Amino acid sequence: MSDKKTEVGAKARVDSSNALSFSAPNLIDQEKRNFIITATACTGAIGAAAVAVPFIGSMLPSERAKAAGAPVEIDISKIKPGEMMLEEWRGQPVWILNRTDEMTADLAKHHDELADPDSKVAQQPEYCKNANRAIKPNMAVMVGLCTHLGCSPQKKLEAGGDMGENWTGGFFCPCHGSKFDLAGRVFKGSPAPTNLVVPPHQYLTETTLLIGVDTVEA
Repeated sequence: MSDKKTEVGAKARVDSSNALSFSAPNLIDQEKRNFIITATACTGAIGAAAVAVPFIGSMLPSERAKAAGAPVEIDISKIKPGEMMLEEWRGQPVWILNRTDEMTADLAKHHDELADPDSKVAQQPEYCKNANRAIKPNMAVMVGLCTHLGCSPQKKLEAGGDMGENWTGGFFCPCHGSKFDLAGRVFKGSPAPTNLVVPPHQYLTETTLLIGVDTVEA
């Protein structure tokens, strides 16, 4: 009887050992499988994000594209008469000046003092080769760089002041003393050889200016 119990106990221990020998590896394998699935899913998500970021970025205008000459759209509705807005195009400062009626009228008063009053030198598009150097008579659009050595002139929009009683408003380059009127035309005797550059531009609406694209003339 004792031998039979011993035999039964031994068999039970063998069965228990066999169960452990198969169930433990199954448990470990399942844990490995779960880890691999999770890791693969995470890697896939990261890869998808890595692909998506450049794709989304490619749909947005880059700073390099802007510097290369991508058009710049500007809301000019908030520029009051007599005030000026500074924008950037191709890495250059662009002035948008809303001239008052008085400022516009004064442009004809000092032709004899200017080096190129009729804008004969090609510093502006053909559609701005007029008395105001502009599409809209009161709205001046100019690159704010002196044509002498590329310095940025100071605005001296009001008449008189420290520019003298004959000054009707314009821009002064403190580097070498070049002077420009409110249309960006250079005064005689200035180191600057030509008028300020007028960039290509057009109006999408009455209050929306697009710099970098020429106006389509009829």
